[in-house]
Order: sequence, then C-alpha cells, then structure tokens
Amino acid sequence: MGLGAFRFRPRLVDSLRGYRASDLPADISAGITVGIVALPLAMAFGIASGVRPEQGLFTAIIGGLLVSLLGGTKVQIGGPAGAFVALLYAIGERYGIANLLIATLMAGVLLFLMGALKLGSLVRFVPVSIIVGFTNGIAVVIALQQVKDFLGLAIDRMPANSLSQLHALGTHLHTINPVAVAIGIATLVIIIVWPKSYLAVAPGWRRWLARAPGTIAALVLATLAVKLFGLQVETVGSRFGGIPQGLPVFALPAFDWQTAQNLVAPTLAIALLGAIESLLCARMADSMIDDRHDPNQELMAQGMANFIVPFFGGIAVTGTIARTVTNIRSGARSPIAGVVHALTLLAIVLLAAPLASDIPMAALAGILLFVAWNMGEWRAFPQLKQFTINYRVVMLATFLLTVIFDLTVAVEVGLVLASLLFIVRIASVTRLERIDLSERMSGLASVEGWRLFGSLFFGSVNRLEPLLDPTRPVADITVLDLHQLINLDTTGLDALQSFHRMLDKRGKRLVIVGANTQPLSLMERSGFTAALGDHSLFDTLDAALAAVGTPPAPGD
Repeated sequence: MGLGAFRFRPRLVDSLRGYRASDLPADISAGITVGIVALPLAMAFGIASGVRPEQGLFTAIIGGLLVSLLGGTKVQIGGPAGAFVALLYAIGERYGIANLLIATLMAGVLLFLMGALKLGSLVRFVPVSIIVGFTNGIAVVIALQQVKDFLGLAIDRMPANSLSQLHALGTHLHTINPVAVAIGIATLVIIIVWPKSYLAVAPGWRRWLARAPGTIAALVLATLAVKLFGLQVETVGSRFGGIPQGLPVFALPAFDWQTAQNLVAPTLAIALLGAIESLLCARMADSMIDDRHDPNQELMAQGMANFIVPFFGGIAVTGTIARTVTNIRSGARSPIAGVVHALTLLAIVLLAAPLASDIPMAALAGILLFVAWNMGEWRAFPQLKQFTINYRVVMLATFLLTVIFDLTVAVEVGLVLASLLFIVRIASVTRLERIDLSERMSGLASVEGWRLFGSLFFGSVNRLEPLLDPTRPVADITVLDLHQLINLDTTGLDALQSFHRMLDKRGKRLVIVGANTQPLSLMERSGFTAALGDHSLFDTLDAALAAVGTPPAPGD
C-alpha cells in the first residue's frame, strides 16, 4: 500500500464539527464519573502488573488523554487494562521493568504501523474461541495474583508462573492476616451492594450515592478504617512509600539493540493483545451508541499512546471495556469526555496523592477480584457442548495455556490450532465424484467424467489421489467438472498439472469444464490453460461432451 493511502483523522475532529453547547456538560459529567471509577482500577492494575501504583495512574492519565484526542472512536476510554496484567507481570518478572517499558514502546510502533497500513480490520478475524479462552484465562490469572494480598500472606514477591504461584500460596498459608481477609471481604461486599444502598438513604442523598462507584466507596471506607483504627495490614504506603504528588517525569528508557532483539516476542504479544482488546472494546461501544469506529485510526492512536507513556514510566495502554461502558452510561457524547477523565485523574493525583498511603492492599485485591469475576465469560464453559469440537479444543487449549504458561504461548498455539482445524474442516468438505457418462457415450471415444466440490488447496490435494494413481486405466478423454470448485491454490494447481502431464504422456486428453473466476484466473496466469491446448476449456458439461463427440442427453 502506497504512502498516498495513508490517512490520519482523529474522531475528535469530526465530533467537534457538530458539537453543541448542551454536549459539553454531559461530557464533563461523564468524564468526571469515569475518572473517579478509573482511580482505583489504574492503581490496582499497575500494582498487579508488577509496577508502582503511580505508574498505573500515569498510564491512565497520559494514555487515556492521547487515545481520546487521537483515537477513532467517540467514547472509548484508554488506560491500563486487566487483560494486560498477566502478560506485563510475566514480562517484567523475566526481563525487568526497564525492558518492559522498552517492549511497550516498540509495541506502540507496531500498533501505529498496523493502523497506517490499514490492517485494523484484520484483527477482527481472530477466532472468538481464542478471545473467550484467553479472556477467561486472564481472569483466573488476575484472581490468583490477588490471593496473596487478599489473605495478607507474607510473600515477598509472587512468581510469574501460575503453578509457582500456587506453590508459594500453599507454603505461606500459615501467614494469613485475618484483618486483611476481613478488609478484602468487606470490600467485595460493599462493591456488590453499594449500587443498591442509596434506596435506603434519605431522598436528598439518593442521586449522589447512585452515581458514586462502589469501588470508590469501598476504597474510601477501607482507607478510613485503616487510618482511624490503626489496623495492622499492608498498605500502599508501607509497600511503595505512597504516591508522589506531582506530574510524571520524562525519562528515556535504557535502550540498546541487543536488548531489543530479546524482546521481539513480548513486543509482538503486547501489540497483538492491545490491538485485539482496543478494537473489541470499540466494537462493543459502537453497538451501545449506534456508531461506527475507524479501526485504523484507533490503532494509530493506541500506537502513539503506547510509544509515549513508557517515557513517563507508564505501562501498556488499550481500550478499557468497563470504563468505556461507564462513560457511555454516564452520558458521554464525544471524545471530550475521555479528555475530562484524564484531567480528573491528574487533578486527583496533584491534590490528593498523600491520602493514598493508607489504602490497604487487601482492598485493592478485593477490587481486582471483582474485576476478574466480571471480565470472565464463565457461561462459555457450560455452553461448550453446544459448539463444535474444533471450538472446544481451541477455547480450552487457549484457556489452559494462558493459566499454566502465559498469554503469548496461548495466543500463538490457539491461532495455530484454529488454523489447522480450519484447514481440516475445509479439506473435509472437498470431494471428488465420478460422473456417470455410460448413457451418453457415442462410441466415438472413451470418455470418463469427474466432478470436484469445495476447495482444492494444500490441505485437500489428497482428494485427487484416485486420479493420480499411475496403475489406474484411463480413458482417452477425461472431463473434469470444476463448476462447484470455489477455490484453487498453487498446490492444488500443481496437482492438476501433474494429472495433465500423466495423461499427456499416455496420449490422453484432459478437458476442464465450468471453472469459476478464481480457479480460472490462477490457471490462466500460470500458463496451465495454454498447456491444455485449444478446445480444452468449456463453460458447461454439455458443450464439452458435444465437442468431444458425445451428444448431450435431452434435458441435461
């Protein structure tokens, strides 16, 4: 694709052209609401990804701002996401945080190139079975990582591998902190019941409480409990020393080509997951507001966000489903709401960062357990019996590999499995049948007929084995009907050419009937039709039989 095809047009430009005065209050209200919702999630996702809580916040502020300003959707909110937690934690554990930032930066370049080359629509072809499998697997991994803080276990650092995590948890169960467990359970209870609690409160408070997120309510109450009663649990302050009150500092990650060469797989994993997650989120938002996003513009925006945030210590950015849904339900009408969300988070960091020191880790763990439960498509497991064996194999394999190994392996194996099973399925519908010409033989020549159905490609060329058997007696003329052959690849063409050469050596003739556009185009470009010779291509079987001296039967 040439450079002339490049197009960069953020959705914000189109939104502002028809922007009305009544839209601004709606966007401001929605942006403030989703900014408050994003506060605990950004910190929790940062911690769960193996970095400091402020790195999660800076990712939401800078990444969210860039995605809203430059993206291809009206209401999508960008920032750190639960889908990345397992992957980023594993990369940071194996390569170090500095290399995690470099991998994120390089993934940003890949994402931008994918959008610039108009590859956004290709991401939609990732099978649903893989998406469901790794989404459920990620949910399990997130939940498993939170058990340590939820129970208050004395584990210095959780390993990246799930099996190792289970071993670490099992060997430290004797260190359970009952206070941490109580805070974690209370957090879950508050998040679940809070949206309904305003019904029992005085009328003047109902509207305010109905809009206050349950996660914020749980976080505030848990923090107050720790502060007022001096509860002995691990907090953000005791683990990280609190959150700095100020703007993030620009810094160049330590980069060298030797390190970059070792980060190819992590870079590809971050880019692929970021593309899938952001475009899935954009499609979901489209269905809620009856809109259509620009996938290529969205990928370019995600690429720029992921390229820039590492310079401020940020982690991977993508579209966030829960915050986008909150944005829509809060009345957002344009990308301005996403900008306000980022500015709201920035204001909180600048004004209230010191208050975060007393946030208990058990409360953040409870929030992430709730997120993990909501992000998992758990109904997919009992519904598996309704789907094909191919779907079940791919979904379960992706799920188990995500949990046991990591997301990179899961997606790679899932894609290979899905491709192989697709090849097998398409090959299974390809068949070769003999055409009975016994009642139509004129006696002038011996003629046999065959008909090919389906797709003749590298996975189904074995269907031609009956024709290619050198010991089989052949007629003077073989008519091969291709009018039900929808696709032909070079391997299938090579098989047809081999059959033609075998017939030609024996002084026999091959006639092709009813070739469709794609197979015919390939045969002409390869020179196969020229090799067949004159009067060897016909539109119908009747015409072919008439040409070789066999009159067609009436009504055929």
